[in-house]
Amino acid sequence: MKDNDNVTPVRTRPQISEPTSELTSGPISEPTSSQPISEPQPASDGIDRRNFLSCMAWAGTGLLWTMAGGVPTSRLFAATAGSAFQAAAGFSFVQISDSHIGFNKAANQDVTGTLKLAIDKINALHTTPELLLHTGDISHASRATEFDTAEQLVKAARVGQIFYVPGEHDTASDDGALYRERFGKGTLGSGWYSFNHKGVHFIGLNNCLQIDALGKLGPEQLTWLKQNLASLSASTPIVIFAHLPLWMVYPEWGWGTADGAEALSYLKRFGSVTVLNGHIHQVVQKVEGNVAFHTATSTAFPQPAPGKAPSAGPMVVPAGKLRSVLGITQVRYIARQSHLALVDSSLAETV
Repeated sequence: MKDNDNVTPVRTRPQISEPTSELTSGPISEPTSSQPISEPQPASDGIDRRNFLSCMAWAGTGLLWTMAGGVPTSRLFAATAGSAFQAAAGFSFVQISDSHIGFNKAANQDVTGTLKLAIDKINALHTTPELLLHTGDISHASRATEFDTAEQLVKAARVGQIFYVPGEHDTASDDGALYRERFGKGTLGSGWYSFNHKGVHFIGLNNCLQIDALGKLGPEQLTWLKQNLASLSASTPIVIFAHLPLWMVYPEWGWGTADGAEALSYLKRFGSVTVLNGHIHQVVQKVEGNVAFHTATSTAFPQPAPGKAPSAGPMVVPAGKLRSVLGITQVRYIARQSHLALVDSSLAETV
């Protein structure tokens, strides 16, 4: 993939600085621990389209991650609809995940509508993100019509460039052939690649080589990853994005990557590493040494918190419970301060 150091956002918007007083003092989680941010409770009643969409709008609460001495620290980020987070220098990008276009069951009967709301939220940001990362499960059954719908909606996002990695729902029917034709041109192997943007090295991985089991990168991709990182300075900020978690969130449900530890061993010499993923449809975070792990919510439907249900899968919740279970992640990199900040926003609170 080409180097994107010269990416220019498609559209520019007025930039508004956010008051520093909106940061709280104190980390949310201790290093090496994981913490589900939201844990909605299952409900037996379905959600009709009107009630589901009526509770989807803006929410401004999330997480700010600060790199200090190579160690990420998470803090509450209290935002309002009229404020925006902006740094003196650097750039921002957004992550969306698990849009599952084609899904139509009780957990969400209008996934197209909620993906559109997520894109509308991105377009209303006060600063234009330079990149958008979609971390997989674009479709629900890897059908051409599903990919068409998702692509048209995501293309409406006011961002500089858009990048994808596949989820298992994007590759199950044809081993990812249609996904690669639509979203993976120029990638290697089953869809992995890297690019540079303003001093940050991004790596998109495919760890969906096994279905209904732990994720897997495989020896070919691991060899490429090791070689890809070898020439980089240890001071280079690294952002890795994949569909399944690279760390073991909950192996009993397949929420992890079997050979993820080997991949992570290649990153030990780098001072700033951020690993983004989707798949589990909820925010879970962990800081371990120099690596900050962050899973994203879905734009389609929630899943149970690890171990809080007999199995993983789409979870039906009452409309009023949807305040913090769907959303997007906004990330800002501040150049001279080795600083990454992640802000999760749900599609929940009426402005």
